Amino acid sequence: MLTDVKNDARKRMKKTIQVLEEDLQSIRAGRANPSLLDRISVEYYGQMTPLNQIAGVSAPEPRLLMIQPWDANVIPDIEKAILKSDLGLNPSNDGKVIRLVIPQLTEERRKELIKVVKKDGENSKIAVRNIRRELMDLVKDQEKAKEITEDERVTAEKEIQDLTDKHIKEIDDVVENKEKELLEI
Repeated sequence: MLTDVKNDARKRMKKTIQVLEEDLQSIRAGRANPSLLDRISVEYYGQMTPLNQIAGVSAPEPRLLMIQPWDANVIPDIEKAILKSDLGLNPSNDGKVIRLVIPQLTEERRKELIKVVKKDGENSKIAVRNIRRELMDLVKDQEKAKEITEDERVTAEKEIQDLTDKHIKEIDDVVENKEKELLEI
């Protein structure tokens, strides 16, 4: 029973870190990365469709993203979606492909992005701590129901805390790496 609880905790905490990493990938760090456009959805035949499902996205140069839609009629809609997004990029097209030049980040913009990264990291830590709290409550309930002994509860709580500390450290490392990436010139 306790093994299941710990495995569940491990999976949920890992998932929290995965979500954080995916969110941080979409924050631009001054170099072109196709995952920057992962959150953009385009209205396509009346449906909101993720950009990567209606076009190929590539980074042929360090500061350039190229979007090649499979249907040229959707180019104006893609441009609109990019302009509406919070990326701050201006698309240009030649009728077949859309080019996005990634400008150099200003010092002010870097600081804003670092604040966003830290906020996302803090939200992930809160999620991990909430998982810990739920599991601690579950273990205490099991002890009250006489399913486990007091010693087993204490051991389980220590293991859950160690697991939490490990994942919090991992979140700190992910945030720190993204900050370094943002500060690169």
